[in-house]
Amino acid sequence: MNEAFPDIPKIQYEGPKSRNPLSFKHYNPDEVVGGKSMRSQLRFAVAYWHAMRNSLSDPFGGGTAQRPWDDGSNSVANAQRRVWACFEFMEKLGVDYYCWHDRDVAPELNTLAESNAAFDAVADELEKAQKQTGKKLLWGTACLFSHARYCQGAATSPHAGVFAYAAAQVKKAMDVTHRLGGEGYTFWGGREGYATLWNTNMKRELDHLARLLHMAVDYKKKIGFTGQFYIEPKPREPSTHQYDSDSAACLNFLREYGLLEHFKLNLETNHATLAGHTMRHEMQVAIAANALGSVDANTGDELIGWDTDQFPTNIYLTTEIMLEVLRMGGFTTGGLNFDAKCRRESFEPVDLFHAHIGGMDAFARGLKVAHAMIEDGRIDAFIKQRYSTFDSGIGAKIEKGEVGFAELEAYALANGEPLLGSGRQEMLENLVNDYL
Repeated sequence: MNEAFPDIPKIQYEGPKSRNPLSFKHYNPDEVVGGKSMRSQLRFAVAYWHAMRNSLSDPFGGGTAQRPWDDGSNSVANAQRRVWACFEFMEKLGVDYYCWHDRDVAPELNTLAESNAAFDAVADELEKAQKQTGKKLLWGTACLFSHARYCQGAATSPHAGVFAYAAAQVKKAMDVTHRLGGEGYTFWGGREGYATLWNTNMKRELDHLARLLHMAVDYKKKIGFTGQFYIEPKPREPSTHQYDSDSAACLNFLREYGLLEHFKLNLETNHATLAGHTMRHEMQVAIAANALGSVDANTGDELIGWDTDQFPTNIYLTTEIMLEVLRMGGFTTGGLNFDAKCRRESFEPVDLFHAHIGGMDAFARGLKVAHAMIEDGRIDAFIKQRYSTFDSGIGAKIEKGEVGFAELEAYALANGEPLLGSGRQEMLENLVNDYL
């Protein structure tokens, strides 16, 4: 097969003074930060659906993307050819992982049996490419939202036949993920929600969603798949409300249905924005429950009301993300998957490189700044001091559960109005800018 990117060399680290747009200014994969190489700390992944399949259409116009390796057909041969374009892209970019939806890597044909056979044929090529290049599958997932059968949901559809079809599709996607040595498997409920409550039995739909996930847990054990299960939150779009709306909702759902021990969260910045949260908020909620597994590395435009899936270039954002990752001890599963696409105006193949280079450099800078913050210790020391009244005395007794209302009333009567300390928000924001 001819090269998909014949005019683009392997991207090298050239340092911040380089003027070569096809080079890394900050991402040096072998540089050690926080006791690990950047490659190990960041664990970058290419999102197959955006890098290889996204046509760059939007609600007001058709696709603009130029993909000369793709003949535009829905054939298995075209899908197999696309595999090698993706792995050439990863090789030249120096990214070790990729992620896919089943219907991105292989075509959906007239019957489930035909689609499964096509998936197996493309998986043959994926397996060859992985062995040839050493690249790995970070996680796989099933696309349970694009086909018309899923217009009213998949696991939450009011039609049992749709539930059965979705379960069969998940089973096959798990089989292929397991075959390819995938390190995880993600569940994203793109249409698991409702448009109106006038036609919805919410409790029944949530019960059905939990039933599918319990089936997946059982099947995971049956086939010996040891990868991590993830749920990816998103509050809305296309549905009015989606059941996996944010970190807190997902964790509550998992606890209610006895699933928390089997799942972690795959968090996305753009979805946090749609939920009215910051990415850092979503990460802290997940980390507090020991449930942060992986990150979809993108960002959204707060002036646009949909999921724009832009590449992250804001160093403040990447610093906040990496600060939380480092504080939890680094990724033990998952990584940074670029669930992001070029802008519709950036349609040439080389733009895929520019976009990923920018995101990788932004996260490399964020990693270094976050590590410097932790090493310096001033922010952590301030937070520790702010809560120091809970380290001893009445505060320690509160945290240990040794006092109740009567004891606290007596304390308040004896000690009078409590003394407060300033939150020093402005000082801390200035300090963050000093690190940046």
